[in-house]
Amino acid sequence: MSETRDIRVLALWRDDPTEAPMTLDLRIDAQGGVVSTWDVFGVFDLDGANSRPFVLRRDGAIDFGAASPELWRTNLREIAILVNALFTVHWNDADSGDYKIVKIAALGARASSAKVVRALR
Repeated sequence: MSETRDIRVLALWRDDPTEAPMTLDLRIDAQGGVVSTWDVFGVFDLDGANSRPFVLRRDGAIDFGAASPELWRTNLREIAILVNALFTVHWNDADSGDYKIVKIAALGARASSAKVVRALR
């Protein structure tokens, strides 16, 4: 069995890095592949004061819950989770945007000593 690690990922929208940063927690293998076969939780930070939590489903659906009929999609589970890696978020059938992973941190590390993983090679 390969070594896995639990991480927190911060990704920014390439068109406007200040709008809707995406944060989520994942389990990855040594090559950066997502090994979490279960649904995972994440959040979009809308403006620093408001957030939009979601569940990233196993099939790549971004589910905002029963109160929201929107169902976004992403290919995040299909890429290697590495700093500078790109993935796509589809907001609907015609509109999408590219996100770039800008930070990967080990979960469970104290904020003052959080180890940022620069590369998982």
